[in-house]
Amino acid sequence: MLAVKSVTQSYRPSSRVMDLLKVFRLMVSDSIKIGLETDSSSLKRLSTFAYGRLKRYSCPSAYRLNAISRAAGILASRRKSLRRGNSTRRPYLARLILVSCYGFKIRDGNLIIPLGEQKFERIPLAPHTVLVLSDPLVNVRSFTLTQTSLSLCISKELVLVECTGAVGVDRNLRNLTVGDPDGAIQYDLSGAVRIADRMRRSYARSEEMTRGSEENLHQSTATEDIIALSTSFTTQPN
Repeated sequence: MLAVKSVTQSYRPSSRVMDLLKVFRLMVSDSIKIGLETDSSSLKRLSTFAYGRLKRYSCPSAYRLNAISRAAGILASRRKSLRRGNSTRRPYLARLILVSCYGFKIRDGNLIIPLGEQKFERIPLAPHTVLVLSDPLVNVRSFTLTQTSLSLCISKELVLVECTGAVGVDRNLRNLTVGDPDGAIQYDLSGAVRIADRMRRSYARSEEMTRGSEENLHQSTATEDIIALSTSFTTQPN
């Protein structure tokens, strides 16, 4: 069984990578525009119309393919909303982002991505990311860069554990029942209920006694104040 997850770390792009983020957003926006003009939402159909028109952008071809894929996902989501009768605005990609599943390498604790014209960017990976990728069964499928983070989509082949039996548990206030295909056992919990009830009553009495003591203390203090005030009046000379 193939398990897929992502590992993310903080990241601040360089000026060259920032330019790629901006170009990628422009390519996605252009692909969305082309998809709306040609009524294309599938990846295959959109690629036919958009790939040639995206060649005017100076970037590796892998990023063009991923920009078209991103746009196809946005258009497919819009079409699904329209089928459900929900009104939608003109779709667009708001944030700066760069996604690719081609042309990158993980080497010596760095993510190496192509910038074009035989130039590459080396992005140091955090210790936690390196630790996750050190598993020989982990395969890096793609990367996603934003203005604040780097995310790697990884997959790992897991051994499927076969179920050899099943156990059911039914819990009520006064009993607990555990059963399997061979039988069931019921445990009496009424004693625990009685203990909890006694504790609640004891706590309530304690709270009542505490409140009574505080009221008596306030009354005693008020009485002492009245006596002191009366004494002061009676002892004053005429």
